[in-house]
Amino acid sequence: MYLCVLNQEGEILLHRNMPAGPEPFLKAIAPYRADLVVCVECLFTWYWLADLWARERIPFVLGHALYMKAIHDGKAKHDRIDAQKIAVLLRGGMLPQAYVYPAEMRATRDLLRRRIHFMRTRAELLTHVQNTNSQYNLPAIGKKIAYQANRDGVAERFSDPAVHKSIAVDLALVGHYDQLLRDVELSILTTAKPHDAHTLYLLRTVPGIGEILSLVLLYDVHDIQRFSRVLDFVSSCRLVTCAKESAGKRSGTSGSKSGNAYLTWEFSAAAVLF
Repeated sequence: MYLCVLNQEGEILLHRNMPAGPEPFLKAIAPYRADLVVCVECLFTWYWLADLWARERIPFVLGHALYMKAIHDGKAKHDRIDAQKIAVLLRGGMLPQAYVYPAEMRATRDLLRRRIHFMRTRAELLTHVQNTNSQYNLPAIGKKIAYQANRDGVAERFSDPAVHKSIAVDLALVGHYDQLLRDVELSILTTAKPHDAHTLYLLRTVPGIGEILSLVLLYDVHDIQRFSRVLDFVSSCRLVTCAKESAGKRSGTSGSKSGNAYLTWEFSAAAVLF
């Protein structure tokens, strides 16, 4: 990781490649701690940096990786240039900021997002069972095999031993994921209630929002007050597209991938269930 320190006049006070760990950072910035603001790009390693500067009571700014075009679109790009550009953008008030999610809820939000991976893997297994049934031109199963009680005799529909074994393995894995998901969901729900039981209860009163969708809303929105307008929140959820315009003429839309994809899925599911 590269460290760049600028003064108020934009002069470079420090330019150094830093080893990992908090001690080298604290030692390097010791002469500049007065009026220091730390900024990093929003990469997967920002957790420990945010916690470090919170502990040291130094202001921390998280740069939005997708919006930092001044860095990504440069002709030359490496860590030294990136560090200086981040510092210059921050000093000039032009740095697009991301939300610094609070540390006490961060791990639970990550577990909730990890649950999506388990659920998708389970859905792929169920899809393979249905596709194999169609592949061998067998009558429709007629029951939702997503429910454990409806899986009896499904593997026995296939006369070929290899196909029978393949489907039996699929169903065994689905049963394993059922138990795994129940354990994960119970753990998340147990943790969510101490975090914000009142908001969680209010979310559950909305038609179409059940246990899982309420947890996604709770953890991915967190503080609704961080959005100054309804339009900002809707845009952050990828529910609207942004107009591209030049000289009074529109040339399409953009920004379809900028925002929180988890909230996009959340509202899509809630709208159907409503």
